[in-house]
Amino acid sequence: MSLKNLIAIKTPKNLVSKLSNKKIKRLFKIFEKNFEIKESFAVAVSGGPDSLALAFLTRIFAIKNNLYCKYFIVDHRLRNESANEAQKVKKVLDKSGIKIEILTWRGKKPLSKIQSVARKKRYDLLFSKCKSLKISNLIIGHHVDDLFENFFIRMIRGSGLRGLVSLEKKTTINGINLIRPLLDFEKKDLEFISNHIFNFFVKDPSNENVNFKRIKIRKIINSFKKDGLEKDKLFLTLKNLKNSNKAIMFYTEQNKKVNSYLDQNKKKLFLNKDFFNQPYEVVFRSFSDSLQLIGGRYFSARGKKIDYILQMIEKDALKKETLAGCIVKKVNRTVIITKEYQF
Repeated sequence: MSLKNLIAIKTPKNLVSKLSNKKIKRLFKIFEKNFEIKESFAVAVSGGPDSLALAFLTRIFAIKNNLYCKYFIVDHRLRNESANEAQKVKKVLDKSGIKIEILTWRGKKPLSKIQSVARKKRYDLLFSKCKSLKISNLIIGHHVDDLFENFFIRMIRGSGLRGLVSLEKKTTINGINLIRPLLDFEKKDLEFISNHIFNFFVKDPSNENVNFKRIKIRKIINSFKKDGLEKDKLFLTLKNLKNSNKAIMFYTEQNKKVNSYLDQNKKKLFLNKDFFNQPYEVVFRSFSDSLQLIGGRYFSARGKKIDYILQMIEKDALKKETLAGCIVKKVNRTVIITKEYQF
């Protein structure tokens, strides 16, 4: 269906005039080219300009391609204003024909590592909702600025190659496809869409709180830009790293295929001695993936904990350890991974 027919036939009336804007039309065409999906999907909305722009773009795409989509916003209840903000976002989107459901994080809140814990809880809520609706595609609003921020954050943490290139356009976690169609978009373009379409977006005060590592990194990147940091050069670096990452992924998959055996009935994974006789990065990734497979966690275990167990295995000192919802033990020359709690 052409944009012209879309405007004339199916688009909600209060969105019609927006599509006639030349810049909006151009940005939608870029989005449409990047968003190669032909089945139902869910969209995570935060209320910020990037996610509101994503809500508009996906809504138009779904109408044009006759696809079923659901929209969700997570109220973390970390700030007194969060419930009211979520309701405001809901009201604004409702007016534009975008129905959104609020998912509320209830219970005790953390006193430390607030952003990382909130992130995990947010995905728990979103993944659970997707699974209940039998939707396997979750669309999130990471853009090019997030890509750069993630790279520097991981670099400071001492992450390996996989961590440095972790923001891919598509990542599958526990059966859910995380899709990021805005990685070619700059924040300023997303703010333009949000302002032009909704004349609204939520300003999160935590985005100015320099106690959060991400905000510190954001300010450092902005200072680098003033000193001549070129976006294209950073893209080239990431591209080269991704190519190297693909090579390691190939050997990781080969190692898992050849040197491990999954007992489906007993839900046990057996790793033979050759599993660990590979280059360390291959062993690390293979073992991390194995823990994720058996433990069923959305995200992999911390690198330091994996390093510790691998060192124990290498020294032939491993008896029994628990990690990422798994029990890891060694019997003769075989390492066996089972789920920590089986009912």
